[in-house]
Amino acid sequence: MSGELYVRQHEDSIIMDFPLNKPQPQDPHENMDILKAAVGDLPIEDVCYSPAMRILMVRLADTCDRSELITLSPVAEALLKSDSTGKTKGVLVTIKGTSNAQPGYDFYSRLFAPWFGIFEDPVCGSAHTLLAAYWSEKLNKKKLLAYQCSSRGGELELEVRDDGRVNIIGRAQIILQGTLKV
Repeated sequence: MSGELYVRQHEDSIIMDFPLNKPQPQDPHENMDILKAAVGDLPIEDVCYSPAMRILMVRLADTCDRSELITLSPVAEALLKSDSTGKTKGVLVTIKGTSNAQPGYDFYSRLFAPWFGIFEDPVCGSAHTLLAAYWSEKLNKKKLLAYQCSSRGGELELEVRDDGRVNIIGRAQIILQGTLKV
């Protein structure tokens, strides 16, 4: 990710102010190996790519539900072997939310990134710069409520701004504190 990154605390939440990353449409047939490794035989609605983040985004068909996303279990080795080009460093899988459920998430996601040394990012702010751009356009909304379905999981509020940036709002916990001298 490039550009200015700002973070501030607001009450019991953290607001991250990041550049919005609009994904580029991709031909699924050009990415069949990585798609198969990531989502198996689940039906795919859309495939996009972020060159800035080197993330391939896969939107599953609207017939897929949250339970299918949660039970998705790609194998790290298969993902790593599936991209011989080196252009992909993460696979972001997303589905449309359901308006009849509470609290009414606009979409759900998971991010698999064994290329970065972590199989799955529990709650990824930078991935939501791509998801916010995608879902804001698809749903015609500037404010979105998202849930990342990792084992830890996390809820994020997204505010797509007119200046090409997105506010990512979520709760955070301090897990390590210290001083670093460089």
